[in-house]
Amino acid sequence: MSASLEGLQIKAKKVFLRCDLNVPLKDGVITDDGRIRASLPTIKFLLDGGASIVIGAHLGRPKGEAKPEFSLEPVAVRLSELLGHSVEFVKNFADASARAKTLAPGEIILLENLRFDARETSKEESERVALAIELASLVEAYVGDGFGAVHRKHASVFDLPKLLPHAAGFLVAAEVEVLKQLTQNPQRPYGVVLGGAKVSDKIGVISNLLDKVNVLAIGGGMVFTFLAAQGKGIGTSLVETDLIPTVKDLIARAESLGVKLHLPSDIVVAPKFSADAPATLVSADAIPSDQMGLDIGPDSAKEFAKAIAECKTVFWNGPMGVFEFSSFAAGTKVVAEALTKVSGISVVGGGDSAAAVRSLGFADSDFGYISTGGGASLEYLEGKELPGLQALGL
Repeated sequence: MSASLEGLQIKAKKVFLRCDLNVPLKDGVITDDGRIRASLPTIKFLLDGGASIVIGAHLGRPKGEAKPEFSLEPVAVRLSELLGHSVEFVKNFADASARAKTLAPGEIILLENLRFDARETSKEESERVALAIELASLVEAYVGDGFGAVHRKHASVFDLPKLLPHAAGFLVAAEVEVLKQLTQNPQRPYGVVLGGAKVSDKIGVISNLLDKVNVLAIGGGMVFTFLAAQGKGIGTSLVETDLIPTVKDLIARAESLGVKLHLPSDIVVAPKFSADAPATLVSADAIPSDQMGLDIGPDSAKEFAKAIAECKTVFWNGPMGVFEFSSFAAGTKVVAEALTKVSGISVVGGGDSAAAVRSLGFADSDFGYISTGGGASLEYLEGKELPGLQALGL
C-alpha cells in the first residue's frame, strides 16, 4: 500500500518528485503553464517538510533523443518564478549524480527531459529498471505527482516507485478522488460531453460510460463519424470510416439504454482547415461536398448547454471545434460557459480542453475541477488499470 504524502518520511531526505510538466511551447515560450501550477502544492509541502527535491518530468515525444525543442529548461525558469524559489536545471545524469550528493534541505533540481533517455519509455522491463535504479541512487524516497503520465508503464512512473518508500502527491490523489466521483456513485443526472478530433481516442470511454451516464453529447471532429454512421453527407470533414460500424452499434446501444444522445443539428463549415477560411453555417443534414466541418453551430451549442444545465455531474473532454481559430471557437466557448454553471460537479478533462478554456478567458476556479491528464483520465474512465497508480498502491 502507498503511504499518504503526510505519512512519508521526508525531513532531511532527498525526494524524487515525478511531475507532469508537459506544457505546450511555441518558439520556446510556454503558452499554458497550468500543469506547472498544478505541481506547486506538492513541491511546497516537500519544501516545508524539510526535504530536498529532485524533479523528473517529460516534455513531448523526443523518442529517446536529446532534441533541444523538447528541453525542460524553459520550464525550470517558469517553475522558479511561480514558486518564488530557485530551481536548478541539470542537463545530464553525471551532473545530477554529483549535485544530488550535496543537495541540502530546501534545494531543488530539475532533471532534463527523462524521455531523452530511450530507457524511460522502453517496452523492455530490464532497460526501464536499469534507468530506475540510476534514478533511485539520487534519492531516498519517491513521490508520484505526474497524473498525466500514470497511464504509461515508464521507468520513472512505474518501475522507480517500487525501489523506494513512496507516496502519491496531492495532485494525483485529487485526480483519483475526482475520477472516483465520476465512476462510482455520481450525482444524477450525469452528463458526458466529448469532442476532439478522433473517435478512436474515445471509443473505449463511450463504451464503458454508456451504462453509467444519462446524457452524452458529441462534438468536435469525432462527430462526423457519428453523422456518417447516420447516413449523412459530411463533405470533406474528418472521418474514421473503419469505425462507422462500431459507432452505429454505440448509437443503438445508447438508445436501448435510454441515454439521451446529443449530436449537432447545425455545423460551421469552411472550404479548408485555416484560420482565415470563410465560415458558413449549415444544417448537419446539408454539409456541402466541398466543405469541412470545423465547429458545432449555435443551435447545437445552445442544445448542449441546456442538456449540461440539467445535470448534477458533468465530465467534458475535447473541444467542440477548432478553438485555436476564432471563427471556429464559439461552440467550445458556449459549452465551457455552461460547465461553469453546473450546480453539482463539473470536470474538465485535461489536455486540449484545459488549454481551450484558459485560452477562451476562463479561470480554473470557474470549474469544479480541471484535470491535468487527458489520456490518463480517459483510460481511468474506460475502466483500465493505470500502471502509475498501481505502482503507488492506488
